[in-house]
Amino acid sequence: MIDLDKELNPQQADAAKTTEGPVLILAGAGSGKTRTIVYRISHLIEDLKVEPWNILALTFTNKAAKEMKDRVAAMLPEGMRAPNISTFHSTCLRIMFSHADKLGYTSSFEIADAADQKAVMREVYKKLNIDTKLIPEKRAAREISEAKDSLKDPEKYAQDNFGDFSKKQFIDIYREYQAHLMHNNSMDFDDLIMNTVKLFKKYPDVLESYQDRYKYIMVDEYQDTNTAQFEFIRLLADKYKNLCVVGDDDQSIYKFRGADIRNILDFEEHYPTAKVVKLEENYRSTSNILAAANEVIANNSERKAKELWTKTPEGNKIRFRQLDTASGEAAFIADDIRKRVDEGAKLGDFAILIRTNLQSKEFEDAFRIRRMDYEIVKGLRFWDTKVIKDVSAYLLTVAGGSNDMRTNRIINLPKRGIGASSVDKVAAYAEENGMSLFDACCKVDEIPGVSGKALTGIKSFTEMILGIRNEAKNMKLSDVVTRIISESGYDQYMLMESDSTEKYAEMKDYINKLKEALDSYEEDAEEPDLIDFMRQNGVEGSTIDKVTDESNNDRIQVMTMHNAKGLEFPNVYVSGMEQGIFPGFGSIMSDDPMAIEEERRLCYVALTRAEKTLTLTASRQRMMNGERRFYAISQFMKEIPDELLDMNVQPKKAEKKERVIPEARKIARAAFEEKPVAFSSSFKNAKSGAFSSSAPKPDYEVGDRVRHFKMGAGTVKSIVPGGRDYEVTVEFDSVGVKKMFAGFAKLKRI
Repeated sequence: MIDLDKELNPQQADAAKTTEGPVLILAGAGSGKTRTIVYRISHLIEDLKVEPWNILALTFTNKAAKEMKDRVAAMLPEGMRAPNISTFHSTCLRIMFSHADKLGYTSSFEIADAADQKAVMREVYKKLNIDTKLIPEKRAAREISEAKDSLKDPEKYAQDNFGDFSKKQFIDIYREYQAHLMHNNSMDFDDLIMNTVKLFKKYPDVLESYQDRYKYIMVDEYQDTNTAQFEFIRLLADKYKNLCVVGDDDQSIYKFRGADIRNILDFEEHYPTAKVVKLEENYRSTSNILAAANEVIANNSERKAKELWTKTPEGNKIRFRQLDTASGEAAFIADDIRKRVDEGAKLGDFAILIRTNLQSKEFEDAFRIRRMDYEIVKGLRFWDTKVIKDVSAYLLTVAGGSNDMRTNRIINLPKRGIGASSVDKVAAYAEENGMSLFDACCKVDEIPGVSGKALTGIKSFTEMILGIRNEAKNMKLSDVVTRIISESGYDQYMLMESDSTEKYAEMKDYINKLKEALDSYEEDAEEPDLIDFMRQNGVEGSTIDKVTDESNNDRIQVMTMHNAKGLEFPNVYVSGMEQGIFPGFGSIMSDDPMAIEEERRLCYVALTRAEKTLTLTASRQRMMNGERRFYAISQFMKEIPDELLDMNVQPKKAEKKERVIPEARKIARAAFEEKPVAFSSSFKNAKSGAFSSSAPKPDYEVGDRVRHFKMGAGTVKSIVPGGRDYEVTVEFDSVGVKKMFAGFAKLKRI
């Protein structure tokens, strides 16, 4: 017999012992939920003599499934068969392999991976003659995925959207896409769950056979389930009702992936006889950290009441620092980590959590300057993102670089009608004549076999590159980027590749950050040179391309808050605690009040990753969309009680430009030490919109005609106090409506 009362705390033991009927285990962050599930499974098998094959435990990731399987196996007698512990997709895949013929497939059906799905979508667009500029393929793919997650096949999707003109083409695309998969005896990943549900509903005998097999069902991370997963679980558990779901509504942060928080919030409505067990004792964080997290999440209305507590001491207060700029914020954190490492800590003890990957660049620069090992977890370095690699390839080609790989990357990007066979002929000519691929492109008229669209496309490509190259010496480096984006058609390409306006805006932000870095480099460099700039930033094969040593795990972890879920670190920095960054502007402006609640849950997740120390930072100003914007402190900061915060750090006497290592001496102004700013508790009472404006009011009024040095004449539509400046909206005669800060726009009244 397993002594559950000895091995588990009272609440965990209660959850493990409750094996019959529906059970909801509300497992707070760091409360030992996996341990509880493992002991519950072992108790069923060893003590209650339930056959292992009668148990099904569902997880969301293979990693979670493997960890749970290994821990259960370690507790069971040697040689005993382990229960079925796997992901939703793996479980449904096994079911489909046995019964796919009932839905019109053969048992040898194939899984269409991401590349296959993309190829199918191209065929569908070609057949339906749909312009990718109007409906990007990724947008259609996302629409289909969301439909399947909601258990809507093409017919159901068409019925639900009948009469909606905006969905007309999606209906056609979905129908043709699914027909193409069926014709090729293939299912995509979303089909696996949707088709299993369809199978169960269409063939009750098949459903009952699986119900009799899996008499005890457990689901991990239940708050992340979507409609299809919910229905799959409901059907499977419907006969015996021995369903145990484990999750935390306060950590439901995947709505953008289709997760429905109502599944966990309404569990007791779906199962009126359900027993609810709350795991609230935290084994990870100090009591001060937990108190802050509890205070923040308590502001959500859609949640199940619970409060984390711990037996560990209070620990340090939570530090809050506001810096002047994003690079200053990164420099402060880097210096703070370096100081603590000098005092005996390890780099691997520190994690920096960011709201979006866009924030990573300043940290990459700060760590590279200081030669500190770091890792961008589950994300790409700024310089390794596709958009930056594409634009960098253009820049290096314009600068006269002779790297054939870069030329090959951009010769048909965006598409210019240049096929692979034509590129091969040009490459062969280049090799025969001992020249670069680009130089061979310049002599395309002399190359046999290259004609038609390919000839026109290559000539257009070289003329564009040479035209920009000839003028680049008289241009700002950032203006060279602007020319490339415009003349190459890359801006339109980004729009086509984006599956949402948010994704397009993010890609534009990457380019704007590149332009900012170029401007900063040009200010500092004695003789600005594109290749020198690229080399310094690891784009042209520099030795500082990757600071981290793959064999060394002692490195700072930089990751988004979403990627941090399920992880823990001794010391955590949460960056970007500003209105408009965290919570994001989209959530603030959303008509759905639940949007802010999801952001608050994300904040709760971020705070509860910290074991010993937690530092929250903010920046007064950031460059966004090519404009300098001022930000107020995040409303989430104001939800943390004063007594839990340490904001009393003395500012440095003067700001100075820091010395940087030779390899990175011209990196984009990340090389400034910024002084932390101490704030009194009065900031708690500040309005969430912004700080009071300290800039003088513009000398023009709404309705006045003004002139901008670049955008020309326009009419002032609004003037709103914001941050330290006034936000002015102007409808320009030539470029339409633009928003800008008065201090930077320097508008002249006409």
